[in-house]
Amino acid sequence: MRHFTFLAALAAWLGVGSAAVAADEDPYLWLEDVEGPRALDQVRQWNASTAAILEKAPGFEAYRTRGAALLNDTARIAFPDAVQNDRVVNFWQDASHVRGLWRVASLDGFIAGQPEWRTLIDLDALAKSEGKNWVWKGALCLRPAYDRCLIALSDGGKDAHLWREFDTVSGQFVEQGFVTPVAKNNVSWLDRDTLLIRSDYGPGTLTTAGYGRQVRRWKRGTPLAEAPVVFEAHPSDVWAVSMTEIEEGNTYPLIQRDMTVWTSEFHHLTPDGKLVRSPLPADAEVEGVLQGRLIARLYAHWKHGGKTYKAGSLVAYAIAPLLEGKAPGIETVYQPSASEAIEEVALGKQTVYVKLLDNVAGKLVRLTRGAQGRWTPKPVPLAAKSVIHLVSVGGSSDMAFASVEGLTAPEALFSIQPGAAPVQIAALPARFDASKMEVLQRFATSKDGTRIPYFVVRPKGVKGPVPALMHAYGGFRVATSPTYLSKNPLRLGPLAQFWVEEGNAFVLANIRGGGEFGPRWHESVLKANRQKAYDDFHAVAEDLFRTGITKQGSLGISGRSNGGLLVGVAYTQRPELYSAVLMGVPLADMKRYSHLLAGASWMGEYGDPDKPEEWAFISKYSPYQNLKKGAAYPKVMFYTSTKDDRVHPAHARKMAARMAELGHPFYYYENIDGGHAGSANHNEEAYRAALMMAYLNRELRGIDAPAPE
Repeated sequence: MRHFTFLAALAAWLGVGSAAVAADEDPYLWLEDVEGPRALDQVRQWNASTAAILEKAPGFEAYRTRGAALLNDTARIAFPDAVQNDRVVNFWQDASHVRGLWRVASLDGFIAGQPEWRTLIDLDALAKSEGKNWVWKGALCLRPAYDRCLIALSDGGKDAHLWREFDTVSGQFVEQGFVTPVAKNNVSWLDRDTLLIRSDYGPGTLTTAGYGRQVRRWKRGTPLAEAPVVFEAHPSDVWAVSMTEIEEGNTYPLIQRDMTVWTSEFHHLTPDGKLVRSPLPADAEVEGVLQGRLIARLYAHWKHGGKTYKAGSLVAYAIAPLLEGKAPGIETVYQPSASEAIEEVALGKQTVYVKLLDNVAGKLVRLTRGAQGRWTPKPVPLAAKSVIHLVSVGGSSDMAFASVEGLTAPEALFSIQPGAAPVQIAALPARFDASKMEVLQRFATSKDGTRIPYFVVRPKGVKGPVPALMHAYGGFRVATSPTYLSKNPLRLGPLAQFWVEEGNAFVLANIRGGGEFGPRWHESVLKANRQKAYDDFHAVAEDLFRTGITKQGSLGISGRSNGGLLVGVAYTQRPELYSAVLMGVPLADMKRYSHLLAGASWMGEYGDPDKPEEWAFISKYSPYQNLKKGAAYPKVMFYTSTKDDRVHPAHARKMAARMAELGHPFYYYENIDGGHAGSANHNEEAYRAALMMAYLNRELRGIDAPAPE
């Protein structure tokens, strides 16, 4: 009853009623006008209606205040984003530096735990002086001196950004230095006065996915519009990108043409401007260059030169012979076991570090090449059954930094040097009392018999079922890792911490589509097989009921981006299983997704809805097209960002409008800033987490607040 007034007013405002809409019509195309007055008026109304309910919920302000304190806590680890010779660089945000500081410290001082930070860029001060809502997007520094860097900045957090040249010695932006247009750019240094750059060069220079298809060679002091084109992708491709590795005086530029999100061509660029095709197969992924050898990961078996290199392996070849017109020999760098999957690769000067998943638990190995081309792996002794992340590698000794954590084990940072045991140099203080919680790893059986692992964290000694929140992603080779509870769910932390502390269960499901078990785990659910990922999700939900973790009426689900699509499919297919849904920055209208922003680049994952034979299987799960009047849907919480220029906010908007048309109550929050992350800073993230906690309490625990007048 408390939602009736909201729905009635919404339906009147939209001018919709119960009349059916023809299958070939979409009455909500106007919501695709991102910043159109009518669309934004509707967004503001939805936001206000949601805030009027959830901001009055018991504990809302306490959740927001505590969340901001945790996210902005200066006791956080300062991670070395890069090792640049004898120094480390770090991007830092806290309550006093909401947008952030880009800073540098000596490597020795950092390892000793006593870094003396020198601020290079104060993003808050820069934003204030320039009247922009600058969001940090990264830095690309020129080897070997690292004295010149390209700084990526986005106004409001969009994927579209500009690059500006910065001098790390003077601590100033370079006067008359390189400055790119605002676009979805890609840049790499060729030398101190030359860039390779992909950008938006005007009509005809973008792919159908909205990315640049020309890579140009841009010399300092010359107009970008006159820079010569060195490579041009096809309009139907995803994009063209460049990457350049510089080591010991040698420069190795590479041009990558992505025909789909999962298939590529690789071309080495010679000093005289010629392109030499790499022998790598289309489904390979380049990791970098080490001692003149290109290192790449394979995602399918590769038959080459009379040999077969297995899917999931790491391989290498020498670049120089190829440029001389010779066939390079292919070397196997690392071949994972049946239970292993390569997740991260980082290259030093003489060492390859590989982070593995072994039954979803992290392992780290270090590889070196012998004189006969044989690569020798050595395990790095870090905590077993943990989440391991390769943070950075560099310096004269091939030092690596890695983080180690678990659902109830706070993150710790280790320095790793060849021939020495790892040394812990920093650790996050505990955010909660882990002794009061227990962690389980269990397996559900999917519809086709596949065993699906999932993690549960809940209060220790709990008796009987409790309300549970299940989060998953299931796509694009991205593994869902059991990271520290206060960071979960992704971009909603510390929501999961608050949730479990109050007596509930949090679940992470490792459904197919991710990278938990290598290429097969991902490829088994592409395109026509996508329903298998959704079957996996349903199977975990049913297993939670069967094992008594929770009960029907008490299970909420969470996902963002592709995970937002996942939970949208889940509640429209099996509404009886789910009683709350956090559907974040989602895809939802799969009939039009390939025509919205970057959507065309994902057709390798989902298929092309403009092809009748592919729309035939997409249409069976597309949430927007499968909403029905009279279905017993949970009250969904949609959240997105106006500034998201990757997944169009219209997906969430149109779902909300269609739900209203069909008489289904919902909640809605659209942040004006934040891009695809959904938030531009920690304070915004804390506000959103508080909204979600109030929502879950209301829908799963019956903790209510007075309805708005």
